[in-house]
Amino acid sequence: MRMAITGSIATDHLMVFPGRFAEQFLTTQIEHVSLSFLADRLDVRKGGVAANISFGLGLLGLRPVLVGAAGVDFAEYDGWLRGAGVDTASVRVSETLHTARFVCTTDIEQNQIATFYAGAMTEARHLDLHQVARRTAMLGLVLIGADDPEAMLRHTAAAHAMGLPVAADPAQQLARLDAAQTRTLVDGAQLLFTNAYEAALLQERTGWSEQDVLARVGTWIVTHGADGVSITTRAAGRRDIPAVTTDAAADPTGVGDAFRAGFLAGRAWHLPDERAAQLGCALATVVLESVGTQEYKLLAADLLARIDRAYGSTAAHEIEPHLAGVS
Repeated sequence: MRMAITGSIATDHLMVFPGRFAEQFLTTQIEHVSLSFLADRLDVRKGGVAANISFGLGLLGLRPVLVGAAGVDFAEYDGWLRGAGVDTASVRVSETLHTARFVCTTDIEQNQIATFYAGAMTEARHLDLHQVARRTAMLGLVLIGADDPEAMLRHTAAAHAMGLPVAADPAQQLARLDAAQTRTLVDGAQLLFTNAYEAALLQERTGWSEQDVLARVGTWIVTHGADGVSITTRAAGRRDIPAVTTDAAADPTGVGDAFRAGFLAGRAWHLPDERAAQLGCALATVVLESVGTQEYKLLAADLLARIDRAYGSTAAHEIEPHLAGVS
């Protein structure tokens, strides 16, 4: 099954603050914040939610179709993604704007403060998912990731019109979307991805309860950081999958995108959702142990060892045949 992964393509500027953000905020002045954090490290990395998810899927051997807008500086990034097995032929390259920028500072407790500059991402609204589907011929799922809001709505409508299953992943754009837009993106999705905070924000934004959401989506996957992942359906209720633990956490940026890549790969291989989530959690921990969202190396033996330790030999045995193409 081929997947179209729509959403942002960006360059990440990742900084580390050797202190705690919480200690810098004065509760009496919270409405008048003027803070500057002196970072002691800067890493410039490739990123963007759609590019990150596509990169992970490409390394797992599924040739995903990246659908997004990039800037005049995209040539080197394009070659990197294609080298990882990503189909970039449907990326729109702006003639005037630079690729989007994600600027993020992380403190010693892994809390993050970030700013996102859209840049060329604003041109994503001009992409036509119908053309992407005609070119690729056999799309089995469309992920609607954080992107230009108009593009997200357009891609959702196009996917539904073509009868293609949708994975809704509004993520950071929930802060920009109004109630009607959020409902449109969620309603009818086969999969819904959020983290725990976004789950609460989504309910506040839509005015829907958890049961209201579940009445409109097939499966709701919520990531809980170190506490793992929950998978909830209206019929089967909630199942909790623990995280794959590590003592070598380096950078949380892109961990959620890695989980999605692993989970979607498991779905494409027709694994049960529990196994797909376990693969996603293992891949997420690999990314957690590296700085940057696409700087990791993927080895089948390493993934299987992590899965075996966290979930047992049966899980590793069932996933192993699907990793045969991972070096």
